[in-house]
Amino acid sequence: MNPLMDVTTLRTRLAGQQRTAVLDVRWALGDPDGHGHYLAGHLPGAVFVDLDTELAAPASPERGRHPLPEPGALQAVARRWGINDGDAVVAYDDTGSMAAARVWWMLRNAGLPEVYLLDGGLAAWRAGGLPVEAGAVTAEPGNVTLGEGKMPVLDAGAAAAWPETGLLLDARAGERYRGEVEPVDPRAGHIPGAVSAPTSDNVDSAGRFLPLEELRRRFEALGVSDGVPVAVYCGSGVTAAHEVAALEAAGFRAALYPGSFSQWSNNPDLPVATGAEPGGAHPPGGNYAGGKGSVAL
Repeated sequence: MNPLMDVTTLRTRLAGQQRTAVLDVRWALGDPDGHGHYLAGHLPGAVFVDLDTELAAPASPERGRHPLPEPGALQAVARRWGINDGDAVVAYDDTGSMAAARVWWMLRNAGLPEVYLLDGGLAAWRAGGLPVEAGAVTAEPGNVTLGEGKMPVLDAGAAAAWPETGLLLDARAGERYRGEVEPVDPRAGHIPGAVSAPTSDNVDSAGRFLPLEELRRRFEALGVSDGVPVAVYCGSGVTAAHEVAALEAAGFRAALYPGSFSQWSNNPDLPVATGAEPGGAHPPGGNYAGGKGSVAL
């Protein structure tokens, strides 16, 4: 299913009073004031979702910076957001869906069939000349019933072995993958065997996803194909969800490593590779141009 919804479709749904819950997930690494941005202006009727407290359990070295919350906790906040059984959910942010993809993935994993990302987010809505409103929205509590386990996931052990038979994509910025800089996690580099596939390359300069055929060509050039199992990680499991969504839009199903590099790099028993090449086991297919990488415990 295409995980994207355009502004025109959302506007039509809202005008026709079709059952639609709109979620504002304003969050960015290094910007703690997502709620303030929301209060200043958001889509009419949108409910704010706090990524740090509602889309993640408390951080720990053992689980990473944004561990997945327990299913019961997600159901409780989803009801507070006003989601009912049978609703379509549309999530957006102002950073190219990089944060909104987290709630998209979590609700899909919880069994909701109709969850979408607003392509282009708040900027696209405003570019369409559509109104925003200020202040907080308190939704009437919903009755949604959520489950778990509907999307493929892997743990650190599976991530370590994945490149032997599949393709492991690192969705972080290239300089973090190469180990040139690491602003938040204890070690710099990447999981051995992983291929650099920055999430930022999924969108254009306006924050809209690339055309679907262009997305497909991007992933095929990285080694993705229908016969190769694909998994994705990032720093803490947030932007990797964006890559999973982009892969789905392009016609590929991918697993998510929720603990991602924040969990991996906190375990001194796990190796870290540096450099432009995957290092360690190479996944099938793909082009791995660049200098030699190194692996160190």
